[in-house]
Amino acid sequence: MNSISPFKVFSGTKSRYLAEKICQSLRCPLGNLIVTHFADGEFAVSFEESIRGNDVFLVQSTFPNSDNLMELLLMIDAAKRASAKSIIAVIPYFGWARQDRKDKPRVSLGAKLVADLLRVAGIDRLITMDLHADQIQGFFDIPVDHLYASAIFVPYIESLHLDHLAVATPDVGGSKRASTYSKFLDVPLVLCHKTREKANVVGTMQIIGDVKGKNVILMDDMVDTAGTITKAADVMKEAGALSVRAIASHAVMSGPASERIMRSQLEEMVFTDSIPFDREKCPKVKQLSIADLFAETIRRVMNNESISDQYII
Repeated sequence: MNSISPFKVFSGTKSRYLAEKICQSLRCPLGNLIVTHFADGEFAVSFEESIRGNDVFLVQSTFPNSDNLMELLLMIDAAKRASAKSIIAVIPYFGWARQDRKDKPRVSLGAKLVADLLRVAGIDRLITMDLHADQIQGFFDIPVDHLYASAIFVPYIESLHLDHLAVATPDVGGSKRASTYSKFLDVPLVLCHKTREKANVVGTMQIIGDVKGKNVILMDDMVDTAGTITKAADVMKEAGALSVRAIASHAVMSGPASERIMRSQLEEMVFTDSIPFDREKCPKVKQLSIADLFAETIRRVMNNESISDQYII
């Protein structure tokens, strides 16, 4: 693909590292976009090249802080006002996704609000990966290409050549994901049942299944403060696991997460690069790139080709 292709790829500030790799895989240049910051914290977005009549792909994960979401909304608005043919938001990590339902009275539904903001701003399509809850796709009235990091993780797990493998989930909420991996890999499934004292604070945890003599891989969609996943690893080692590794799609890694992982029984913590992470903070962390996965999806969307064979599980 060359620079006169009918589509252009642009990036927000904090996702540029990933957008550059996506463009390298697509063999196209990354578009020229400027974000101007003002003294009061406000900022403005401008495209420094014509996008009239182009299909525009905007790469920006909406991880904390909220400036990343606001920057994406301004990019969408600027593209719409610059007469782009279509606007496709590429959001590898979709923030606010944990607010997908009313789990108690008088709470916000952040995932639905973000979906509405993106629609009103003007996107025609969404490409994302491993949403915290699959039903968030239904919050949109536009096509949603929901990719799975299993296309990256399954080959990595197989490359480890681990005997006596077991797949586990650090909480019952992730049982569907872990069950899918265990069936595909034909290995036992282990569940953890936890109780929470409050948000981000784990109370008690019990193992449902046998981990003695097993090399355990914990599966999750994201790691925030790492309290749950490190406690699960420690409990499994105490129960006789040979080794415990953790694999999660999104490295939110807030507050004490890095320190907890370093002090835990985890052999390694594997993420995709949907969110940037400084490995010097935690040498146990390994990141696998999703750039080729997203680049191939963009190519297929542009060529009106099916993306279904990209789904391993």
